[in-house]
Order: sequence, then structure tokens, then C-alpha cells
Amino acid sequence: MDITKIAAVALIVAGVLGLVYGGFSYTKETHEVKLGSIQMSVKDKETVSVPVWAGVGAIAGGGLLLLIAGNRRKR
Repeated sequence: MDITKIAAVALIVAGVLGLVYGGFSYTKETHEVKLGSIQMSVKDKETVSVPVWAGVGAIAGGGLLLLIAGNRRKR
């Protein structure tokens, strides 16, 4: 499998996940204070929403890449 097909499948999967879940969240940890063996940290949960148009665009772009890769292979 060449890199174009891998990128196309990744775009399609990302687009579908963006449409199904509507975004993703992650936890950002920042260390504020370290005093010997005592450590205090702050964890912030960040949420990133993925617009519907971005999910549809990723699926369309992945499909287009698959078509290009298929046509290039036939030559």
C-alpha cells in the first residue's frame, strides 16, 4: 500500500470520527510547583469541536485521493 492510499484512508477515518463524535478532548497537565518530594500540578481538560463541513471535506478529500491513487495505478 503506497503513502497516498494510507493518507486517503486516514482522512476518511478522521472525517467519519469527526462526524460521529463532533470533536475530541484532551487533558493538558502543567506542573506549577515542585518542592522536594511535594509536587502540585494543574490539569485542564480542553475540548475541540470539529465542524460538520470539516468532517465531510475530509471524507471527500480521502475519496478523491483514493481515486487519484487508483487511476495512477492503472497507467
